[in-house]
Amino acid sequence: MAGPVNGKTLDKYLRSRAISAPWTITGVSRRDFKALLVIPALAEQEQLPLTLASLARNAGVLLGQTLLLVVVNNHATAAATAKEDNQQLLCWLQSCCCPGLQLAWVDVASTGLELPAGEGVGLARKIGFDLGLEYLDWHNDPLLISLDADTLVDENYLSAVFAHFARSKAAGAVIPFRHQVAVTPERERAIRDYELYLRSYLFGLQVAGSPYAYHSIGSALCCRAAAYVAAGGMNRRLAAEDFYFLQRLAKIDRVDFVAGTVVRPAPRYSERVPFGTGRTLREQVEDGRRGYRFIGKEGFDLLRRWLALARENIDAPAQVICLQAEKLSAGLAGYLAEVDFVTVWAKLQRNHRPGQQRLRAFQGWFDALRTRQLLTRVDGTASAEPVEVVAELLAWGGCAAPETLAAQLRLLERLQGVD
Repeated sequence: MAGPVNGKTLDKYLRSRAISAPWTITGVSRRDFKALLVIPALAEQEQLPLTLASLARNAGVLLGQTLLLVVVNNHATAAATAKEDNQQLLCWLQSCCCPGLQLAWVDVASTGLELPAGEGVGLARKIGFDLGLEYLDWHNDPLLISLDADTLVDENYLSAVFAHFARSKAAGAVIPFRHQVAVTPERERAIRDYELYLRSYLFGLQVAGSPYAYHSIGSALCCRAAAYVAAGGMNRRLAAEDFYFLQRLAKIDRVDFVAGTVVRPAPRYSERVPFGTGRTLREQVEDGRRGYRFIGKEGFDLLRRWLALARENIDAPAQVICLQAEKLSAGLAGYLAEVDFVTVWAKLQRNHRPGQQRLRAFQGWFDALRTRQLLTRVDGTASAEPVEVVAELLAWGGCAAPETLAAQLRLLERLQGVD
């Protein structure tokens, strides 16, 4: 676990890692908040008021303790329509009255304040979190919450997050999600197919015993502010910033699941990032191309056996592990050779004490990214129908497997906290 942050540690992060000038927070002066909720917004004049309205239904006492920070952002080269939308949104934020909401914003859209070329939502989130750190009450283990401008929340959203961290000492957590109903039947089918892929992948990771078994969705994550600082803050990636940030948190301690509430992102098209839900949805509906591949029980079972092999032989020489890995799978052996596992293992044994410390170091090396790389390499279900892949996976995980994709999705939703 990250542990509490003292003044020197926080000051060091703010000096060496945090984003500051030329951006500033407008709309707030208090510096005693127990939570900071950051919402990046790009051309969200229509969506953001709906998201704020859903937040406003939460408990008044928790809203009073939570700073809602909107990061209105675009590049200098953004489309004129996006720039105009952002300027109208900034005007709305300056003039709007949102009773009960502690609402503030950062202008990353006006001339001279735009996102630098090559940057995107990762930097927008980082700007919000980094600037907001100084507005928190660091005597009371404050929280950071990530949301998107097109995502609706339940009326118990904040209470569920606060209650979770009162119970759990984990570095971070993810919140159950379910996309809103799409505007056309074609998009609805596409978004549920994509959700089934996400949920089946998480299910497989859980059964395999991976320490990275959580979903990576930017509008559905939260953490302790201390863990954020210990992890080096949010990364600046154009896309998948949520994936890499959660991976860092999991290496610090673990990532839990918040129970009892659901966030509901909009299933809309988007070209704002190189990959992600919006682009995947467009490709599937308009091009008839599924930009992802369901992973089946073969891949996840190999992952389970590989993790057990490393755990049970954590103090053995690399050659012993490689020999056993080859017996498990030629694909696994080939992957280990590609990543120079023998050298990596020698370094882990040299730098970390036997037992749990060394196991933790291995888990830090064989992280969420390497897990995905291995699974896509060794899984043999590329030509199988998703309904068959998911049915076999569920049965392997000890569940009675429904025969339709819709029923499989409902089952996985229930297992993953979506009522």
